[in-house]
Amino acid sequence: MSHGPRSGLAAVSSALLAMSRHLEVRDVLKTIVASARELLDAQYAALGVPDDHGGFAQFVVDGVSDAQWKAIGPLPRRHGILAAMLDDAAPQRLADVRRDPRFEGWPSAHPDLVDFLGLPIRDGDEVLGALFLANKNCPKPDGACGFTEDDEELLGILAQHAAIALTNARLYERSRELTIAEERSRLAHELHDAVSQKLFSLRLTAQAAARLVDRDPARAKGELQQVAELAAEAADELRAAVVELRPAALDEDGLVATLRTQVQVLDRAHSARVTFTGHGVRALPAAQEEAVLRVAQEALHNALRHSGGAHVDVTLERRGNGAVLRVGDDGGGFDPHAVRRAGRHLGLVSMRDRASGVGGRLTVESAPGKGTTIEMEVPGG
Repeated sequence: MSHGPRSGLAAVSSALLAMSRHLEVRDVLKTIVASARELLDAQYAALGVPDDHGGFAQFVVDGVSDAQWKAIGPLPRRHGILAAMLDDAAPQRLADVRRDPRFEGWPSAHPDLVDFLGLPIRDGDEVLGALFLANKNCPKPDGACGFTEDDEELLGILAQHAAIALTNARLYERSRELTIAEERSRLAHELHDAVSQKLFSLRLTAQAAARLVDRDPARAKGELQQVAELAAEAADELRAAVVELRPAALDEDGLVATLRTQVQVLDRAHSARVTFTGHGVRALPAAQEEAVLRVAQEALHNALRHSGGAHVDVTLERRGNGAVLRVGDDGGGFDPHAVRRAGRHLGLVSMRDRASGVGGRLTVESAPGKGTTIEMEVPGG
């Protein structure tokens, strides 16, 4: 494979673009390996991410079938040439890896590697992984070819950008984990403040009813009715929490189906009529879909808990490349001039933060006695 200035630049540009499209670490690793193998026209490519125990936390290969990979067996340990790339943080370009004194053999099902080019992927002083290629495809009849100094330089450029893509993906995953932790913490506080208090009141009321059964049956009946009401309220709070704990449904069912399911759950759980309508919405970037879902949940929670309305309508419509969410109720509404106070009460600040965090915007229309409509628009991809 010839890499003239133009073809080499185009190939590198294509590889970098492919890496930048992904935010999941595993997807980024696969793209790096596939891009490196294609860029340097090699039969095999692999990338190992080291762990803290002398092995690899992840090891991705390209050019080996699933059946071959399964037959090879466990992930390799960090020794020999792989260890040298990681520990010395230096490139390794060999005409025949089998003749290197550090070569320690491989499993019987492992493909036979000859010419070898490997180098570390680094972020500053941190070595993120080891990327290596083997068996450069050779157009020469005598087979006298291998990886060149130009190949090493080209792979080095790819590795520099791979480090950026991999670091970004790690930051994205950590940010997402932090968001999940924050959501769980928020739900834990809500459960403690709402459900646990209701259960405590329920226990006290039930104890009072038990003491009154013999000497004042009529009053005991009233206490038991209150027990039933408290139990129903606690069940509603738990249903709402369970609904909020299931954003993973986005990955499986998509935004429209997830919203429809959650609206159906809330419609069954509350006396107010809750409806959903979705119109031709395309798939949105994952962060935007999660933000729309969270804002819808918050707006529904507010409408059902505070508005006193008989109807809550949720609509999701396509607008350009993006979408518009509306949650409207026919409840009591509030004074727009008191929006700052209402924002603290209704969670409008957090909803606006969610919208702006994904490049969207949130508007609120409300008036005393005329209900409330919350609209969120996101730009799409």
